[in-house]
Amino acid sequence: MPEELVLLAVGDIAPDRDDPSTIFARVRNFLQSGDVVFGQLEAILSDRGSPLPQARLACRAQPEVAGSLKEAGFTVVSFASNHCMDLGREAFFDTINVLKDQGLAIVGVGANIQEARRPAIIESKGMRLAFLAYNSILPYGYWAEEDRPGCAPLRGHTLYEQIEHDQPGTPCRVHSFAHRGDLEAMVHDIEAAKKDADFVILSLHWGIHFIPAVIADYQREIAHVAIDHGADLILGHHAHILKGVEVYKGKVVFYSLCNFALDLRPLPEILSSPRHKEIEVLNPDWKPDPEYPSYFLPRDSRKTIVAKCVFAESRIKTVSFLPAYINPQSQPEILSPQDPRFGEVVEYMRQITVDQDLPAEFRVQGDEVVIGGGNA
Repeated sequence: MPEELVLLAVGDIAPDRDDPSTIFARVRNFLQSGDVVFGQLEAILSDRGSPLPQARLACRAQPEVAGSLKEAGFTVVSFASNHCMDLGREAFFDTINVLKDQGLAIVGVGANIQEARRPAIIESKGMRLAFLAYNSILPYGYWAEEDRPGCAPLRGHTLYEQIEHDQPGTPCRVHSFAHRGDLEAMVHDIEAAKKDADFVILSLHWGIHFIPAVIADYQREIAHVAIDHGADLILGHHAHILKGVEVYKGKVVFYSLCNFALDLRPLPEILSSPRHKEIEVLNPDWKPDPEYPSYFLPRDSRKTIVAKCVFAESRIKTVSFLPAYINPQSQPEILSPQDPRFGEVVEYMRQITVDQDLPAEFRVQGDEVVIGGGNA
């Protein structure tokens, strides 16, 4: 029987507690069962730096988080997020260095644009996986350039079209599309990585946060172009809630894996600020919950998944996800099919996938949900 390589992937990670390893207590054994484990780091891991003026909500955690990620089983980490430069350059490089000190591969960031676009090649069981990471959620100055550190950008443009041109103030259509230069750079990176690896996995920090189901035009554009040019799997995150799944030309796009392991300790003045109140209205289920007193995000944010991809004989054998839930201690836990929340997560995934007319089919198989169907 041919040897199989198992990739596990999760969404946003930002532990902020005295012992960061405890946030993985309920999933550690499972994550360690993967041959390659990917996660998206939201927090800066440094004691240095102060928030930049354009940082909307600086996200800091202790450097010890890097060790907890290694201990939990992670092998590849993307730091290409809208928080990567929140605390300035010193903290940015501190984060990269502590991750590297733990032997973790880090993608999507660097001292310049060339480093930020460089893939991480992971070799396991005779197969080579190339990881690339890009960010579409970009405060000004956070993306890398020839002579500036930051993340690999995949910028998006937005156009607001008034539907009734003779009716001022009426609703508009929102169109978005990818930055041409960034899109061309991504294509170049994918094609180059494909020559040096058996599979290319794309990590994308993108999308519309908090609004249920909705996927922006630019996301579909980027996903399809990436797969057309050789990407084998797309892992999306940032939205802080789950989004649907698409199967395009036989390849799977996870538009958002949601949060996975975040500690949220916002200051009271932030929660009561007009800026936060404006964000709250994006999700109709954003209400205080006495069972989750420290978890200030919408209830949708508690539902999450672990993506699983099995590679064998130089092909992708299966892509699936495991339903999971965030408990009141902000710890993710994998659900068994006997748990009522298992069906809740599966049905939620079905609904948001159908809502956006995404071609994909879900089939429960044991404690996994196997993904099939889609467009040829």
